[in-house]
This record gives sequence, C-alpha cells and structure tokens, in this order.
Amino acid sequence: MGILDGKRILVTGVLTDASLAFGIARLAMDEGAEVTLSGAGRGLSLTRRTARKLPGEVDVLEIDVTEPEQLAAAAESLAARWGHLDGLVHAIGFAPADCLGGDIMKAGWDDVATAIHISTYSFKALAEAFLPMLRAAGGASLVGLDFDATVAWPIYDWMGVAKAGLESLSRYLARDLGPDGIRVNLVAAGPVRTMAAKSIPGFSTFEDTWADRAPLGWDVYDIDVVAKATVALLSDWFPMTTGELVHVDGGAHAMGS
Repeated sequence: MGILDGKRILVTGVLTDASLAFGIARLAMDEGAEVTLSGAGRGLSLTRRTARKLPGEVDVLEIDVTEPEQLAAAAESLAARWGHLDGLVHAIGFAPADCLGGDIMKAGWDDVATAIHISTYSFKALAEAFLPMLRAAGGASLVGLDFDATVAWPIYDWMGVAKAGLESLSRYLARDLGPDGIRVNLVAAGPVRTMAAKSIPGFSTFEDTWADRAPLGWDVYDIDVVAKATVALLSDWFPMTTGELVHVDGGAHAMGS
C-alpha cells in the first residue's frame, strides 16, 4: 500500500527522465497515484516520449501556461476524465538568455516579463484553472519546485527574482486556498543536472561547490531525494502544513559558507 493510493496527480515540467518532475511522477505512481503529465510547445513531443518510461500508461496534456485557452481546455479535459484532482506539481521555469549570466542590468522588461510569467505567475494560473477539481477532492496539495531565493546567486539573476516571487506567491496561495482545504508548499532543491540546469550559463558554479558546502553532501544526479519530499507533501502525511518552504539541498542553505 502506497502513501498516494487512490490519488490523482497532475505533474507539469517533465522533459527527460533526468527531470526532477519525472522522478516525482515515477515515485508518485510507485506510491499508488494515477498521474497525468503536461507539456508545451516544442517540448510536448519530448514529454510524450519520456512518459513512456514511466511504470504505467500516462496521459499527456498540452498546457502552455501563458495561454489561458489551453489552461481552460486542459482543465476541462481532465475534469471529464477524473472529476477531481488531489495534487498538482508545478515544475515550470524559463528565462530568456539576457535574464541570466551575471548582469542583472542587461535584460529589458519584455524578457523579464516572460521569465516572471512562466516561472512565477504560472503557479497561480495552474491553481486557478484546476481549482474546481482541487475543491472537488475535498482536500488537495499543490507543490512547486524552487531554488532558494533568500540570497543573490552568481549568474541566476532574474530567475532568482522570479523564484523569490514564487516563494511569496506560494504563501499568498496558501492563505487564499486554505479555506478550501488546499495546501500549498514549495521544495527548494539543491542543484541537479537537469536539462533546465544545463541551459543556465555557468550553472556548474553551483554543482562544483555544493557538495563541499552541504553537511549531508550532495549528488547532482540524484533526483529521487527531491521526489521523496514532494511525494510526502502530496500525501496525507502533512495535513496541516501549508505556506512552507522545504529545503532538500543537503543542508547547504543553513551554512554560512
């Protein structure tokens, strides 16, 4: 018997089997959940191919989080099939090249707006689109993936700002969705060698030093530690935890240097 037996979970952000979201989807299924994935644009075909590597048949919805019509259509499609939704994983982030690299002054508003829309506002957009299904579950969990935004990181720039916004947004969502029995939490992961990480110039700066700073050590290839924390938050084992930021980073966030 798994801790997600009978639960229905939507997992966004799966691109390859190295994705944090893929590890979450796989473990959720191992723990008894029915899972649906979402993908968008040119990455949709990649999401569909990667879905075949999961331990069972999984549907893939097309959801471009910047397109309200797609969000509405996806929610309608999933509602017709499932009726309710017990959990939703937000694993979506993107910033144009000028938003990264070590010069916060370089990016203009249009690029910054894109980063914030996709990486931050999309959490609210997903919650809003699927809110009737989440309410119908009689108690549900939203979990977003984060990279701790309490400090300024090298090269992270506007994505760091977007993550700071995500952290704040999660608290406001927790406030407003709590009366519906919907919990909202974030998992702040250490650096993992995913496709998204590879697209950030200089991301190896984090990877090369993190294990030395983390008292528990850190493996940049281990997606399972993040999956375990996320699945625990999706389960009924944290019934009174919301608005929380759970660090899964080997303890690096707590060290002074």
